[in-house]
Amino acid sequence: MMGGQELVLASGHRAAKPADACGDKPLEVIVLHTTTKATLQALRTAARLAEGLAAHIRLLVLEIVPYPLPVSAPPVPVEFTHRRFRTVALETKIDTDVDIRLGRDKAQMLESALKPHSLVVMAVKTGWWPSAEKRLAKRLERTGHQVVVCGTN
Repeated sequence: MMGGQELVLASGHRAAKPADACGDKPLEVIVLHTTTKATLQALRTAARLAEGLAAHIRLLVLEIVPYPLPVSAPPVPVEFTHRRFRTVALETKIDTDVDIRLGRDKAQMLESALKPHSLVVMAVKTGWWPSAEKRLAKRLERTGHQVVVCGTN
């Protein structure tokens, strides 16, 4: 299949205490990037959740690279994208990792980025009309993930 290429880039931002010393992996709250404004709102919601659950946050950014370009060479330089999302991640006072994935197929990238039964926070536009984000949230729920939706205007 042609859309099978994917490149994973991650950068960490540690703003709070490290994981438990007993070796248990802490719960992970995944914030799915949609738009900058919506992502900031979702990060605030995730921070409240993570604080109460002693969890850390992973900001998941899925960047589609158009076919004329190699997957490793997106139209926006990776360094710029890292800097931008590290700044966004600083909004939270909770342990936050920025996970940037480059690829051709958004659904495939999302599937490979999420562990089974992940807790995903995403902001969706309020309104009665089903948006792409609402459809994505429903799809994630159907595949067994826990989805927390926060509304945005």
